[in-house]
Amino acid sequence: MFNAVLSFAALAFILALIRYIFQLISNNVRLFAITRRGFELEAELLRARVDQIIDQIQLDSRSEKVYWNGFRKFQVVLKVKETEDITSFYLSPHDGKPLPPFLPGQYLTFKLNIPGQPKPVIRCYSLSDSPNHSDYYRVTIKRLPAPEDNPDASPGLGSNFFHDFLNERDIIDVKAPSGHFYLDMSKQSPVVLIGGGVGITPVLSMLNTITEKNLRGEKSKRETWFFLGVQNSADHLMKDHLETVAGDNQNVHLHVCYSRPGKNDPLEGDHYHGEHITGNLLKRVLPSNNYEFYICAPPKMIESIRKDLADWGVPVNNIHYEAFNSDTIKKLMAAELTETESNIQVTFERSQKTLQWNPAAGSLLNFAEENGIMLDSGCRAGNCGTCLTAIKRGLVNYVVEPGTKPEARSCLTCISVPKTDLTLDG
Repeated sequence: MFNAVLSFAALAFILALIRYIFQLISNNVRLFAITRRGFELEAELLRARVDQIIDQIQLDSRSEKVYWNGFRKFQVVLKVKETEDITSFYLSPHDGKPLPPFLPGQYLTFKLNIPGQPKPVIRCYSLSDSPNHSDYYRVTIKRLPAPEDNPDASPGLGSNFFHDFLNERDIIDVKAPSGHFYLDMSKQSPVVLIGGGVGITPVLSMLNTITEKNLRGEKSKRETWFFLGVQNSADHLMKDHLETVAGDNQNVHLHVCYSRPGKNDPLEGDHYHGEHITGNLLKRVLPSNNYEFYICAPPKMIESIRKDLADWGVPVNNIHYEAFNSDTIKKLMAAELTETESNIQVTFERSQKTLQWNPAAGSLLNFAEENGIMLDSGCRAGNCGTCLTAIKRGLVNYVVEPGTKPEARSCLTCISVPKTDLTLDG
């Protein structure tokens, strides 16, 4: 009997030991599988990061080989009417050499020989397509009428010249792409792209870059929300293209806002809204505020959205905007300009004038012109570099970030104000 009990206990112990060993093996196998999967995920992330770095190196290498200094001759190879007052211009280098890629969101600077103007007119327009085309650049330009509050004033010089005088096969002078408002394609963080009217152009370039195949034949899977604000379907720029992009890419979420919809305009479905783009809309639609936001729109729209995003808790470093034209600059400067000391003295050396700074002028360029001093200027938005002026003594502050980095001991007078007593070579 004792031997039987002992044998039973021994058998039970052996079975328990076997179960323990099997459990231990099972746990180790599971742990190994988890660890292995973890290693695989880390390896995938590392490979993706390496691929991004290689792509960037290749892009930089291509850029260095074919970038140019000053102005280069381009030919208009295609002119496409997008809406009643918006037209796209496809530009190819007249010398037939390849084009450098650019950063999605950047712009081109043009020197326009406009009939009746005493000197060339400088204007900047955003590139509206991806940098994946080595044979052309595209800009999409809205015809600007006279201001509503001053109908007797002249309409936009640059935009009307493009629409009325520039045709296919014509030659135009163009500077290489530049600008600090662009999407970093080495990152995979989710983004929200917001365009108001023709402000769609730089964010459309970003969208196309995300959804087109890169140098290795792959598409980005970056989570992308695209918001476009227009008055109605008649102003709905690139409608078919946006619908196709959203339909072909699961990572793209399209939302179109009609602020003044017509009676037959579509407002049903998930991505049409009969309202302005506001913080309230973004809160309703977006899963969270954990995005990088890129905005190009009229000044009031930029101001409103920026304030709404800040109130929502979006870090200021995650809010990027394009203050592109002079009207936008003026209004943003008025909204953001901190008071400069009115007892500052500004000397224009070549003009032999020393003047008491007037903060209401808003910029050194405006201040000079108000006092009969004519400085060179172009875009008046800190982008083209035409107003670059040497600083002989003193310091300046920029009220918005320059699109073109000024040379040492020089300033862009259109977006700068004096920080101390100042002497300019002007």
